[in-house]
Amino acid sequence: MKITESVNKVLEELKAGNARFLQGESNQCLHSSLKKLKDFAETGQLPKAIILCCSDSRAPVEMIFDQDIGDLFVIRVAGNIVAPSLVGSIEFAASTFGTELVIVMGHSQCGAIRATLSHIEDPQAISSENIHDIVSRIKPHIFPITQMRDLSYEEKFTQAVEANIRASVGQLSSSSRLIEDLVSKGKMTIFGAKLDLATGKIDFLEA
Repeated sequence: MKITESVNKVLEELKAGNARFLQGESNQCLHSSLKKLKDFAETGQLPKAIILCCSDSRAPVEMIFDQDIGDLFVIRVAGNIVAPSLVGSIEFAASTFGTELVIVMGHSQCGAIRATLSHIEDPQAISSENIHDIVSRIKPHIFPITQMRDLSYEEKFTQAVEANIRASVGQLSSSSRLIEDLVSKGKMTIFGAKLDLATGKIDFLEA
């Protein structure tokens, strides 16, 4: 995967931000953030990255990457799944603001993955049609892992989280003509990343 200089610069900024978060440090200032909010209300936004991530309350993206107001265009949905409205949100940000970097971020101990594993074991485990819609999008990507008899439940769970991230990256890369065109022209780069809830560390997944 060829990475442009601008995308690489943003990636390094995000990695440095996560390092600060892990060290209990921050470059952010509430007074400065409030001023930025007022300025952006007048001038509009120009986010440096688009993040498709899980809705989990333990994964506050801006904090984990130590970014400020206006830095990230964050789209949150349980299980960091790819669905039409979410693709549309990414298309909107990319076409409106020219944002080149997209990150699909999953995390350890993901409740949507656990719910999907439960559904595979017991199809009646989920009664809500709306939750079932989320689970049905995750299931095809992790089902083969559940059939590996030599793995413990926790090993399957861990592998399923990463498999789901990679699947979302793959789906997103070919989810629309607009995104396919941007990717083919080198105007959009999509990465997968995994947050370890126990440590707060972000690991970027190799393509």
